[in-house]
Amino acid sequence: MTENNVLSDREQRSQSLAEDRAARRVRRQQEAFVEELNTLVNAAFVVVGRTGSLDASVREILKEAKLSNQAFYRHVESKDELLLLMLDAGRRSLVHYLDRQMEPCVEAADRTAVWIRGVLAQAQDEGAARRTRPFIAQVDRLAELFPDEQRRSEDLLISQVAEAACVPVEVATAIYDLAFGALARHLRRSTIPTDADADVLIALAQQFARRGS
Repeated sequence: MTENNVLSDREQRSQSLAEDRAARRVRRQQEAFVEELNTLVNAAFVVVGRTGSLDASVREILKEAKLSNQAFYRHVESKDELLLLMLDAGRRSLVHYLDRQMEPCVEAADRTAVWIRGVLAQAQDEGAARRTRPFIAQVDRLAELFPDEQRRSEDLLISQVAEAACVPVEVATAIYDLAFGALARHLRRSTIPTDADADVLIALAQQFARRGS
């Protein structure tokens, strides 16, 4: 092996080590960034739940998060962008919750029933209702501000129920409208859906499923 080849191998090893260290540093920075951003989003959910409004001030959110104004603008350009992140977090949390609820079910009809009960549970739990009510109350505003994201959130849930109930998207959309229409009504009225309320929706959803199959 010539001296030039030795130097080349050394340079290659050095570069590989440098890249590895750089990757670790970037990974740590990314993890810290995500952690701080999650802190901000979670604090915004706390404030929204406490105030019942999407119009809480940035100052109030930062006070809850124990973060600075500089930290806020390091992660988002505006409060509307923070609202977008909250929409995404809320959507993913609900889908994950519904997946867990349906996991033990074997039959499509059982999964459909559990899915509907899981949606209505957002109005039965006091904490979930406080966090969800402002978004339901201002759904038109959210659709205007973030039409693509709002549609994506609906499509994700519609796809979930289509797979769970083994029905076409059109039927799943009707089941989605049924469940979330009832949820919105209960949240607006601050009422708690009963088992009987859920049973009626489940019966209707199963009729939709039979007709659509």
